[in-house]
Amino acid sequence: QVQLVESGGGLVQPGGSLKLSCAASGFNLKDYAIGWFRQAPGKEREGVSCITSTDGFSSDADFVKGRFTISKHNAKNMAYLQMNSLKPEDTAVYYCAVKRGWECSLTFGYDYWGQGTQVTVSS
Repeated sequence: QVQLVESGGGLVQPGGSLKLSCAASGFNLKDYAIGWFRQAPGKEREGVSCITSTDGFSSDADFVKGRFTISKHNAKNMAYLQMNSLKPEDTAVYYCAVKRGWECSLTFGYDYWGQGTQVTVSS
């Protein structure tokens, strides 16, 4: 059974950091690219960051460049999103998703999604 489970969300003050984790099971993560997406209340879901299945090439949305870092550990079947210098506008539910193949995307093509983890940035 294919499953993605996010964790690591929570409440953090502006300027703080969080590290999200995405645990994959039921398939081999090395064959899949990973994407992190987010959806704030009343807004559409948007791509945050993605990374290729191997080689570690990544792509980030402009609004997180220099603040967020995506990574994946194929041997552990895990993916991560390190978020630094968090801002109130980063508040959203964050989802990890996987797409089969090498190439990643900040928009479409994902096969499986996790249930999401809430990130709230507030003082």
